[in-house]
Amino acid sequence: MPSLPLRLSALLLALGLSACDDAPRFTKAEPGEARSGGAATVRKSDQNAFSLPSANLSPTRRLDFSVGNSFFRSPWVTAPSTTTARDGLGPLFNTNGCQNCHIKDGRGHPPAPDAENSVSMLVRLSIPNAPAYAKLIEQVGVVPEPVYGGQFQDMAVPGVTPEGKVRVEYTPVVVRFKDGSEVELRKPSLQISQLGYGPMHPDTRFSARVAPPMIGLGLLEAIPDAAILANADPQDKDRNGIKGRPNLVWDDAQQKTVLGRFGWKAGQPNLNQQNVHAFSGDMGLTTRLRPFDDCTPTQTDCLQAPNGNGPDGEPEVSDNILRLVLFYSRNLGVPARRDVNDAQVLAGKNLFFQAGCQSCHTPTFTTAATAAEPELANQVIRPYSDLLLHDMGEGLADNRTEFQASGRDWRTPPLWGIGLTQTVSGHTQFLHDGRARNLLEAVLWHGGEAQAAQRQVLAFSAEQRASLLAFLNSL
Repeated sequence: MPSLPLRLSALLLALGLSACDDAPRFTKAEPGEARSGGAATVRKSDQNAFSLPSANLSPTRRLDFSVGNSFFRSPWVTAPSTTTARDGLGPLFNTNGCQNCHIKDGRGHPPAPDAENSVSMLVRLSIPNAPAYAKLIEQVGVVPEPVYGGQFQDMAVPGVTPEGKVRVEYTPVVVRFKDGSEVELRKPSLQISQLGYGPMHPDTRFSARVAPPMIGLGLLEAIPDAAILANADPQDKDRNGIKGRPNLVWDDAQQKTVLGRFGWKAGQPNLNQQNVHAFSGDMGLTTRLRPFDDCTPTQTDCLQAPNGNGPDGEPEVSDNILRLVLFYSRNLGVPARRDVNDAQVLAGKNLFFQAGCQSCHTPTFTTAATAAEPELANQVIRPYSDLLLHDMGEGLADNRTEFQASGRDWRTPPLWGIGLTQTVSGHTQFLHDGRARNLLEAVLWHGGEAQAAQRQVLAFSAEQRASLLAFLNSL
């Protein structure tokens, strides 16, 4: 290979790269690589690593963060109650507090076989799209199931019938590596029983979703739209098999279609709307943006149940509480990476790039100068996500559309903090429905646009697989 110009060689060395054949190779950590959240990066890596405020948040602003945290952590109660600031739970709900799903602000999990309820995993419902529902699809993204709505709620206040029970059963799927070793994956099957309001529509689509981690959400919100759209390639013009597409979704406040970036299918445009819909669907709480309970016309006991609205129609979640929860969720810091100069981690990083994983898990963005919070502005961040939709193949398909997302599409989930899942959440269950019991299983479920990357991993030796996992666990 011809020698590189000295200036380019020096640049590669400064970035921790060397040139070998026609591709760069990482030989040391890149400058600032450990600071995944830029100046907002936190330095803890213990069980509270996901619950800390952005490191650059001033002491005065940390007071608002702490108050928002109290509303995020505390349970809501049924109305009427003397606890007027936190009453109005239900009538139908999945949990009575945000922290119950986002345990320690971390990752949820599917229900255990003996669990009473599926807390920290919910089930989305819809029926197939049709031209008659065009306006509904534009503003809601789906056609909700007529009797049970868009989200299945397995809990209810006294006097109201829960919608039913959710269980998950698994079928083994064996995958073999090139070296002959095998891994047994588990394919989930949802079991919905004890339906409280009669049968569902015969063509109902189901999608199980575990609660994602809360870290770095304000930084993701601060990435300019143009930076996300620059990575979109729906026609695969570069012919690398990757066709990232934006989801275009309805903004309830602006009453128009905008770029989606939050949720497993990028179905929400911003954190405030994400929080509002979680208050509504997960806990049955009204806000000014959604001033109604999550009841369908056939659920008469739900419609007639008492609520916690104020005497003049104030919603159950006041504007001030919503503001504080928004501030809290925007400013949960991202933990610093560990072992960025470790030889095995660097080897795994090279394998990550060799397999092409960075084509969807985009390492780096710079947040906008106009970020909603000044601490989140102009930060070089490393989320390892493009926030775009990708066809992940039939194995991961839920066959449920959501705005522009097909039944095989999923938004690339950020990887930052993923190596602390066991420490924070007490488990290592990954992917949208928690089917993967560890990171290797999660990688092996990749199909569709990620099929080529998955095949490369299947060809890795045991030593190479260990290096790849060391890199992922350093994130």
